[in-house]
Amino acid sequence: MIKVNIRILTIVICMWFLVQGVSAKVAQKEGYIEYMGGKTWYKIVGSGHGIPLIAIHGGPGFPHYYLEPLELLADERPVIFYDQRGCGKSDPLTDTSLMTIEFFVGELKALIKQLNLKRYHIMGQSWGTMISCDFALTQPKGLKSMVFSGPCLSALFWEQDQREHIKALPQDMQEAIYFSEATGDYSTPEYQAAIMEFYNRYVCRINPWPESLMKSMNEINMQIYGYMWGPSEFTALGTLKDYDRTYQLHMIEYPTLLTCGSWDEADPKTVKYYKNLMPNACMKIFYNASHEHHLEQPKEYIKTVRIFLHKVEHHKPIGH
Repeated sequence: MIKVNIRILTIVICMWFLVQGVSAKVAQKEGYIEYMGGKTWYKIVGSGHGIPLIAIHGGPGFPHYYLEPLELLADERPVIFYDQRGCGKSDPLTDTSLMTIEFFVGELKALIKQLNLKRYHIMGQSWGTMISCDFALTQPKGLKSMVFSGPCLSALFWEQDQREHIKALPQDMQEAIYFSEATGDYSTPEYQAAIMEFYNRYVCRINPWPESLMKSMNEINMQIYGYMWGPSEFTALGTLKDYDRTYQLHMIEYPTLLTCGSWDEADPKTVKYYKNLMPNACMKIFYNASHEHHLEQPKEYIKTVRIFLHKVEHHKPIGH
């Protein structure tokens, strides 16, 4: 009799775990929205009662995979990922006339409208903060708060920070960078080696890089990235090279959390400057982390975002 009960109990436990696994799968939904003659892929993870969070990836042209740690927030709220047109699972984008920030802000608006989101938070990472910022400046209905991770809100400040970071590289790598920028040849092995050393210091300090980051890196759309930004993070030659919203940040009254790593491309002093320009913003520095601090310190990052969203939804002060 005891053996039978143990066997039944074992079956029940196994069935419980199976149901949980099925439930986890059921809580995910994928699909496409229509926008400007093409399809944009999205995925919704979780079905909690919290206000949905939309994750806006970096790049331009850098697909969403590396933002997947945000799925840990799906126990409380839907987390919505999408691939901007031209990368990941979305339709191709080859028309350079559409490679504008206005196009990608419009894409975000279309996503919100077609998913019928009445209230939502947004989280932008790197280039995603440019989209988030310009979106917020349109005073959209339903937006409750924003998270700016590794923000680039001024291309000039960004480039100045990277120039300081380059000075910390070995002398031969500095010279390789300056030589390539002077000649316009960014294909040399010396320049590529300098890029990787820079990225390993200021983009992601985990060795080896997480699989999700490698997947995004391997699938980056270099046509969009090169056209809009340039050949590397520290050489801005594209259409975004004059981007600057510092003079408009005072107009953004939505609660905003700005995050960066102590070794971030988005230097803490610059991020603090952005924060001080915004009337309702707070800031968190992740020490011994860099641009991908959400990957380097995922538990602390998720905890920080979770607390921030709770404060916003319960109308509590967000702090500084």
